[in-house]
Amino acid sequence: MNIEEKKYSYVKTILRGMPLQFKSAPWNFLIDNLLSVTNGILLTLIVVATQNLFDAITNAASGQAGFGDCLIPLLVLAGLTFGQQIVDGIYNFHGVGVLWTKSTGRLMNLLHRKLQRIDPSKFEDTIFLDDLNKAMEGAKATTMFCMTIVIGVCYYSVFFASVGMYLFWLEPMLMFTLLMAFVPALISQIVRAKVFTKLEEQSAPLRRKYEYYQKTLCDREYFKETRILGAFKFFHNLFIDTLLLLTCKIWQAERKTALLQLLLNATSFAGMAVASYILFTATMAGKITVGAFAAVFSALGMIFYYMQEIINTHLGSMSRDIGKVANFIHMLDMPEYIGSDGNPDFSKGIVLENVSFTYPGKDTPAVKNVSLAIADRETIAIVGENGAGKSTLVRLMTGIYRPSEGKVLIGGMDTAKIAPKSVYKSISGVFQKYQRYKMTLCENVAISDTEVEEETEVYATKIEDILREVNAELSCVKLDTMLSPEFDGIDLSGGQWQQVAIARGLYRTNEFIILDEPTAAIDPIEETKVYTQFQSLTEGKCAVVVTHRLGSAKLAHRIVVMNDGKIVDMGTHEELIARPGKYADMWKAQAQWYER
Repeated sequence: MNIEEKKYSYVKTILRGMPLQFKSAPWNFLIDNLLSVTNGILLTLIVVATQNLFDAITNAASGQAGFGDCLIPLLVLAGLTFGQQIVDGIYNFHGVGVLWTKSTGRLMNLLHRKLQRIDPSKFEDTIFLDDLNKAMEGAKATTMFCMTIVIGVCYYSVFFASVGMYLFWLEPMLMFTLLMAFVPALISQIVRAKVFTKLEEQSAPLRRKYEYYQKTLCDREYFKETRILGAFKFFHNLFIDTLLLLTCKIWQAERKTALLQLLLNATSFAGMAVASYILFTATMAGKITVGAFAAVFSALGMIFYYMQEIINTHLGSMSRDIGKVANFIHMLDMPEYIGSDGNPDFSKGIVLENVSFTYPGKDTPAVKNVSLAIADRETIAIVGENGAGKSTLVRLMTGIYRPSEGKVLIGGMDTAKIAPKSVYKSISGVFQKYQRYKMTLCENVAISDTEVEEETEVYATKIEDILREVNAELSCVKLDTMLSPEFDGIDLSGGQWQQVAIARGLYRTNEFIILDEPTAAIDPIEETKVYTQFQSLTEGKCAVVVTHRLGSAKLAHRIVVMNDGKIVDMGTHEELIARPGKYADMWKAQAQWYER
């Protein structure tokens, strides 16, 4: 289900977002509310204190009061003004410097934990990736969105309610003029909310594109190839075109709401003019004192300034962010990849029964009606051409993907019913696109089993032993060496990184291990060494080797041949080359390059 299929109303988004905000930093949230209420009350008290001061001065000027009668209201006003400034300063520091920083980090962490529980196959779906981009923006926007609500409810509402009662007590019509200015402006912001929600829907795919194009221009992973091949200008043009298209959509939305903003300003001005006229006539008629006139007249500017601040700034930002927050909540509401706990018994091996799998958004299955049983302590090799379904089959075997049809049993446990954590805990792997983590050598190996707690010396010894087992050529590299030039460290050669990746896979305690073409970039001689080491290190375990190079497949007990998502043949190397078929054809095609 994508965001287009499930809409979140303004009210529902607020009712869902506020509890999330509260849970992210409850004490800071309460402090923020308290400071907002205090600030709103102090502003009203300042208006009342201003009236008392001007009334005292008026009485003193007419000889009805003395200097002392003016001094006390002056000190009260000064104290309230000073106190309000202190509270306002604390509120601003706490809101942005503490609450926003803490809550944003924790909401982002909440999103990361949610992603851990979402079906991994979703990450192959472009619609989901767009939704994820929106949700990342929403996690950042939720805190500010909720803080704006707090400002509105605890600060502005308290101020306008209290000052409104004061104005109503002075002259009832004064309060109604404020409503005349506020309601049309509120309606305009509701329209803005719809415009910017639609904008967010259209912007997410464009944001993902220009962020990727920017990466091709600046990222260390890409820059060498883009420079050597002369592709910089090509990607730069794509980046500029996408950015211009995104800017154009933003401009269209802003232009559409600009006329509403003009109406808002005109309405506010008219409301202030009417309020000033009512205030003047009430004073001339003797209904309110000169002090009340001075206090309210000076406060009118503040009142209408705050009203415009609410509508232009706060409601405006809420209108822009409501779509982002709804996207964040939508992601938190997505179905999770759950199941019951258990412990796989690998003496039962791995069994696939009539398994098929179709990627999200695709019509053709990547794996079609595959049945396969891997016995305890057996090593099999999976071979086939590009696109044959080898990597998808491995993801099904390891429980990363759940089958669209059929059943996968890992150690006797059905992957469709068991919790992923229970499946993964005894499985390890080394993959074609292994990661080069920008951490120390020690951390690069040990990251595969972070839940293991051992003493430092035992920990280091274990890593050194594994590096020796894989014949890693890293004798001159200490365990605490940072493997990243970007962080004042060093870089390794391609072969050394592959050795680190294999050591990482073996460091993890496992009973089932996958080697999914991690040696595709090295020469056949080095590849044979790696697979020979792998064979000796995986004795007594279930193991799967995925490879394009059939010479390495001979190390397995059985070879599975795949084509177009199906298993088309199976047997030992000798059996497969002895009979006509896909494997024999592939063997002959590869062998000719070595026999010339």
